[in-house]
Amino acid sequence: MDLRPQSSHQQLFDDVARSRHQRSFWWLGQHSFVIKLGATVVLVDPFLADMPERLVPPMFAPEHASAVDIVACTHDHIDHIDPVAVTGLAQHSAATFVAPRAAQQRMRSLGVSGERLVLLDDGEAATVSGVNMRAIKGAHETFERTPDGHYPFLGYVLEGNGATVYHAGDTVWWEGLQARLAAHRLDVAMIPINGRDAERLRNDVRGNMVYQEAADLVGPLGVGLAVPCHYGMFDFNTEDPQRFADYVRVKYPDLECWIGPPGVEVSFGIGGGGDGDEAA
Repeated sequence: MDLRPQSSHQQLFDDVARSRHQRSFWWLGQHSFVIKLGATVVLVDPFLADMPERLVPPMFAPEHASAVDIVACTHDHIDHIDPVAVTGLAQHSAATFVAPRAAQQRMRSLGVSGERLVLLDDGEAATVSGVNMRAIKGAHETFERTPDGHYPFLGYVLEGNGATVYHAGDTVWWEGLQARLAAHRLDVAMIPINGRDAERLRNDVRGNMVYQEAADLVGPLGVGLAVPCHYGMFDFNTEDPQRFADYVRVKYPDLECWIGPPGVEVSFGIGGGGDGDEAA
């Protein structure tokens, strides 16, 4: 699959501004997304550090994202809370930042002032710029807790403009996760598929769901559109998304999924699929 971005730098947010769709997203590689819900633009897990190991280059600079309303970060790993992205976006936008309570000090150290920072823990919710954001804990291989009892790894359910989007953050399948998601009518589910193994864990590379688990998590839930992600950024921690799509096609033929290059707008309806570059 060709992972060369279809837009970059100022063009990406020009595309966002020109979009006539009320509900759409742009995948930016790894676990990073722009999500448009009505007039609100949400940027989840922006990853802009220009690391030599990257296979997908950064798609914009912070100064190009001045129109972003919400920056949501799921946990304190560089491809999720990226110092280049967070510090730059704090300087060049008026966005409100949403992050785990466990990451409060980290976010403040990167230049996010207290009045611009919304902190969540598992089960907590807040409405920001018209979007309700509810946190669901993640198990990045295992559950962890801070000394204060907070969960450092989160996913978010975003509800806005009549749509509901689940961004899983980094997690494996844990007992109770599917039941938590079943309480929502998910129009889009963005779920990691890069998997896990002993070699990566030995090198402190925390794992996520394998592609079958990701499909089995959302397949029975009546999700409108499944979006596999967290692949193709680093060659030591990736997966072929077509394996996810093939598995879904056989086991959950009514579940539409989307895979495609970064930078493509994918519009989605309420309870329906998407119109993007490549539907699998």
